Formats: sequence, structure tokens, C-alpha cells
Amino acid sequence: MDLLAEVLALSDVRGAVGARIEAGEDWGWWWTSATPRASLHAVTAGTVWVGLPDGAPLQLMPGDVVLLPGGAEHALGSDPAAVARTGPHMFDDWNATASGTVSIGTGPVRARVLCAEYDHDQSVSTQVLPLLPEVLHLRADCDPDGLAEDTVRLLGRELAAQRAATGVVLDRLVDVLLVQVLRAWLASGGTSEPSWLGALGDSVVGAAVTRLHEEPARPWTTAALAREVGVSRATLDRRFAAATGESPGAYLTRWRMDLAARRLRDTDDSLDAIAASVGYSSAYAFSRAFRRARSQPPGRFRANIRSEDGPTRTGAATAAD
Repeated sequence: MDLLAEVLALSDVRGAVGARIEAGEDWGWWWTSATPRASLHAVTAGTVWVGLPDGAPLQLMPGDVVLLPGGAEHALGSDPAAVARTGPHMFDDWNATASGTVSIGTGPVRARVLCAEYDHDQSVSTQVLPLLPEVLHLRADCDPDGLAEDTVRLLGRELAAQRAATGVVLDRLVDVLLVQVLRAWLASGGTSEPSWLGALGDSVVGAAVTRLHEEPARPWTTAALAREVGVSRATLDRRFAAATGESPGAYLTRWRMDLAARRLRDTDDSLDAIAASVGYSSAYAFSRAFRRARSQPPGRFRANIRSEDGPTRTGAATAAD
């Protein structure tokens, strides 16, 4: 089982192209979203500067990618001076071409950059994007295996010649690019803060988390889990806490509640069925655990989340509290 892939799928991380910029000389563009979303910029040609929150401007070269997971507003520009003068109410004039490309700056095109946004399901507590540092910069000359640079080249080719379904291809490529940035970050050592991501760097904890994900309904004990991965209970407790910041039991409960939350939102399955799928002997026991974790009973959660998201694939909620 691929833990990173499973968490990305459960938290429903998905990307979409926000802008395609073709820039000349002396330009500044202010990047903002209606709601905070992670943003990514991939430079396919030329040089682009990014004004970072509380930091010096960052220079992006051809093939470079920068990810801002927290969705902070920021400036893009031709040079540090252009970035410094750009803000929410002060940016240069631009025009959109028939293909949707943003044309900005003076003179011939000197830089091309693709800007993307990523959203995720905030009803899930096991996340990827909120655990990342404020800025992830993957330089083309530091790309471990060159795959991200290859993806940026593909983006550049799609941007250079509009074809059928170009928008679909670009959206898929920005999803691929996000995974490649995450791979590079993890390969460089990742974060030192304990979280579920720590399981990716510890073979014992990774094996334990994989077993929990494979059989979330199994009546696990720490001793049984330790036997499964071939270590003592004390060793598992110690390494699990050091890597993730919580006990195996606490992690399992949180993961079960995440699985249940998605089924409550996306299906009309009964509470009994959902309870059994995540290891509870009755809807009553499951409801008590869910209320403790989410501060509301599952039936109310289902109604509230569906009213926020609009109609679902399976229709209106029918379960009571």
C-alpha cells in the first residue's frame, strides 16, 4: 500500500490551472484566491521572481517549481523591484488572449509560467498540504531524478500549441507535478515535526500504519500490531510516538473517523454499515466515538457537510442523529 497516495486520495487533493502567463519586460502580477488554496508556479521559459511572505524575493529559473501550501497571497514579477511595487491594489495591466493566456509586461515574451491551485477536503483530519512548510522550491538543477523537469517541459509544450483538451492535460500534469515536488521534499529529509508523514521515513512505523490502513476494522491492540511488524510493544510505542506524535491507537481512531466522514458525505450507507466498516460493533458505539472526534453526531455531520457541498452523487441525506 502506498501511504502517500492513499492520504492524497482520502483528503481529495486536486489541482487545476489558475493562469497561464506570458510576460515581457517590467511586469508585476498579484496572486490571490477567493478562498485559501495551495498555489504552485512552474516556469517553462525565462526567469520569474516570487515575492514571499516575510521573506526575500525568490528567483525561479526555467524548469523551477515553487509550491506555497498555505495559499498566502504573493507577487510574481520580472525582477525584485517589480515584485516590491506589486500588491493587492497595485499590479500591472494585463490582457487575456483567446486561448485564456494572460499577456503582461512590455515587449516580446521573455518568460512563461503556469500557475496552479490545489484544493482539499477539509472534513478529513489526515492531510498532506497543511503539514508542509510555507514554501517548497524545487530547482531544476536539484531535481533528484529529473522527472519534475520533464513534467515542466511537457507543460511548456502544451502551453506553446493549443490542442484539443489542453485544459484537461494541464490539470492532470499539475497533479503529477505536485506529487513530484512532494517526493523531492521527502527525499531531502522532509519535516522534523512529528506527524503521520513521519511514517514514510521509519520502516517500522510505516509498516504499522500500512497494516492499520489495510484493515481499519480489525480489533487492533498495540501488542497485536507490534507482532505484525516484528517488534516489541515498547519499541512500537516509542517509535510511533517519535515519528507521528501520537500513539497507534490514537492514529487508528483518527483514521477511522476520516474514513467514516468521507462515507457519510459521499454515500447513503446506514450508520450500522459505516460503523462495521471502521471497526465498531454498533451504530451507538460509533456515534459516541464520532461525536468525540468531530463535536457532532454522524447524522448531523452528514446533513451539515452535504448542505455545504451541495447535492452529492447519491442524493440527500436520510440518516438521523
